[in-house]
Amino acid sequence: MRPTRPNSAARGGKGARRRTSPVLAALGLTAALALTATACGPGDDKADAKPTASATSGDDGLQIPDDIKDRLKKHGIDPDKWKNGEWKNWEKSKWLREARDFVNPIIQDLWDPDRMRKAEKPPQKPVPNDISGDKGVTDPTPKPVRARAQKAPYHESLPELGKLFFDGPQGSMVCSATVVKDPAHPGKSNMVWTAGHCVHAGAKGGWYRNIAFVPSYNNADMSLAQLRKATRQQIAPYGVFWADWAQTSQQWIQGGGPTGGQGAPYDFAVLHVTPEKNKGGKSLEETVGAALPVDFNAPAVPKIASMTANGYPAAPPYDGQKLYQCKDKPGRLSLDAGAPTMYRLGCTMTGGSSGGGWIAAGADGKPALVSNTSIGPVTAGWLAGPRLGPEAKGVYDSVSAKYAGR
Repeated sequence: MRPTRPNSAARGGKGARRRTSPVLAALGLTAALALTATACGPGDDKADAKPTASATSGDDGLQIPDDIKDRLKKHGIDPDKWKNGEWKNWEKSKWLREARDFVNPIIQDLWDPDRMRKAEKPPQKPVPNDISGDKGVTDPTPKPVRARAQKAPYHESLPELGKLFFDGPQGSMVCSATVVKDPAHPGKSNMVWTAGHCVHAGAKGGWYRNIAFVPSYNNADMSLAQLRKATRQQIAPYGVFWADWAQTSQQWIQGGGPTGGQGAPYDFAVLHVTPEKNKGGKSLEETVGAALPVDFNAPAVPKIASMTANGYPAAPPYDGQKLYQCKDKPGRLSLDAGAPTMYRLGCTMTGGSSGGGWIAAGADGKPALVSNTSIGPVTAGWLAGPRLGPEAKGVYDSVSAKYAGR
């Protein structure tokens, strides 16, 4: 789905627009230079961006490796200026676009409780209600399935799920994301799956910035009133993890658009993350206690009994603070006869749920990630997600291989 603008409940302004596109990310100064894709929904960009550590060292005093300094310099990025607000410069010449250009320096405490709560804005408009005139195989539009709120604590039923935050030209935005297994690090994964449009703006944009993942966001299911007084520990009980590398499909970068565009069937992304604090400690998978395998060869639609789409919808009537789920038997949606056919589910979730993992039984009968939320209509009656094939596996394997020896 599309990312969402801060809604009236969160900001006292007008309702958010629903959206599915990605956002540009930046690179962690104490980690390797990363690739990323786009994300969902701008919000409040008035947070204090001042650094809490020197530009030449991490919180633990470690010096930034020379190769990373050189790559930052190559992109015209001064670490001091970036942390003190230069990241807000979205001039075309400053908005990095190509896959190899991803950078995402960690800015300590940038995502404080207030900024996370207010980041509920989608960067793009939803798709038309009726897109049935497609060339490939498209099943009848599914009946809407009402999204069901998950019981707290969320970590007990969906420990892999979380919320993704990032910044784009329009402000702070949100998407949803899922912890997935890393073949190179069994039991110790630092990999996260989301939508391409949640990290990269597609054909007419570039990487989003300040991309950070919060597993089990608002785990206790606090109300909006309670969240206004909540501590960071209460909102992000398992910590904040910044993307130090991100990668999406070249098809999304070249053809992705505000309403999905030609890149929608390839609208997926994989992040490698590092904790904002306590670096060198437990992996993300060890921290949350779970990670989902990814099935790149899911059965054909007629053979799938049901799928569940998960996420934090932020556009009205939702406020982006709670985890929801839709369960339905999938149908098919073809946007182009030459592109892979997408999955489609009946679901009332709105913008902000973009990137959230779709779960179904794998070949072994155990839960696996088989897709992610990509697009949805103005009326919020259904969601569509890409079928994960060779292109998705290539992105996944590439991110895993990059960190295999670390």
